[in-house]
Amino acid sequence: MSSATDATLVFPHPATPEPGIVTEIARGVLWVRLALPFALNHVNVYLIEDGPGWAVLDTGVCDAPTKAVWKDLLKGPLRKRPITRVIATHFHPDHIGLAGWLTETSGAELLMSQTEFFFAQTLLGHPDAIRSPAHQLFFRNRGLSEATTEALLGRGHAYLHMTSGVPPTYRRLIGGETLDIGGRDFEIITGGGHAPEQVMLLCREERLFFSADQVLARISPNISVWAWEPDADPLGAYLASLEALHEAVPERALVLPGHNLPFIGLQERVADLASHHEARCETILAACAKKSMTAAELVPILFTRPLDPQQTGFAFGETLAHVNYLRRRGDLDTIADADGKLRYRRA
Repeated sequence: MSSATDATLVFPHPATPEPGIVTEIARGVLWVRLALPFALNHVNVYLIEDGPGWAVLDTGVCDAPTKAVWKDLLKGPLRKRPITRVIATHFHPDHIGLAGWLTETSGAELLMSQTEFFFAQTLLGHPDAIRSPAHQLFFRNRGLSEATTEALLGRGHAYLHMTSGVPPTYRRLIGGETLDIGGRDFEIITGGGHAPEQVMLLCREERLFFSADQVLARISPNISVWAWEPDADPLGAYLASLEALHEAVPERALVLPGHNLPFIGLQERVADLASHHEARCETILAACAKKSMTAAELVPILFTRPLDPQQTGFAFGETLAHVNYLRRRGDLDTIADADGKLRYRRA
């Protein structure tokens, strides 16, 4: 996690709305905050005026409290104007969890990027893959104990419990194209790192930027390597995306993120996030200059606070993302022990 200096950002709506309360955040844009059963206890969803109804941007998780909020919204503030379409920024359950239920309930189509759609389908269709021998070796060969490995593998069905599925068909969103929502043109921007092809929307004329989880005001989005692609470089993809956003998004745009408060100051926040990750890289290099270390041994060096099992999984994945980025950059060498454990030392 990374704290931005609030002095560099402007928060036009500093009061946090209660879960389920509709707040008009910009012309024709409603902001709703939904509760999450995690340490990060909320997600922002947005309703964008779309002709006779509303386009929904993200949904929250599939659980009884979140469904109850949506039912109240549909019977209350949204009762006179239907949901026209459901836009999912990425496959994580706090963003796509109720996509299946909402599209079925409303009859609206689902819009998302191709990679995110098929990622969701794969996880829903192959929930036991996380317990495969290859996934077990991924954790053990990088230094995690048997007990921690089992705890992480045991979370394999969590995705199923937090999602209502996705419909069998969808409309593909492609980076670089334009999406008309209610007569306003939104540029589709995609970026990797936090998710493989996360969708962001930019209305340049009105300086509105829906950043999803790619740029958040007070925390750094999780950038992780996962067992299905052990040599991936999501941090490299994320830093490239930040650089592109710095140039693409106009200054003084209102950033409407997936978590935390909407803010103005994207260029400053992007620079802060890049510096945060560079500092973490330097910490790893300093540790690996003293002795070779596994990814598991590097976790408490980057994350000094106590971690619950969910946070341990994220911390391990994020540590490995920095390791893989440094390996690809040529700053870390990989050494395989006799027992198969992978260790890293400064090149």
